Amino acid sequence: MKSIRISSDIIPLGEFKTGISSCLKQVQATGHPLIITQNGRPAGVLLSPEEYDNLVYRKQFIDSVEQGLKMAEAGEVYSTDALKTRFAEKRAARKQ
Repeated sequence: MKSIRISSDIIPLGEFKTGISSCLKQVQATGHPLIITQNGRPAGVLLSPEEYDNLVYRKQFIDSVEQGLKMAEAGEVYSTDALKTRFAEKRAARKQ
């Protein structure tokens, strides 16, 4: 994610409401998230669809790696031959 520029990437809710279209264009053009404040406190973040997709993908990848590490630490590991056999069985089951 691109870093936040305090001078242009933070906007009050009232200003956001009146200029939603220009805010969307700004996020698309700059790739920077837009922080929306309410009563001077952060209330929301506007991201481009691409940036959102990247964050979701990264989160899923990290979760998957963490799950694999936990399984390895718990001793839930397979040899290469065992994996090949397991994948072959799954492929055969799908063809039926």
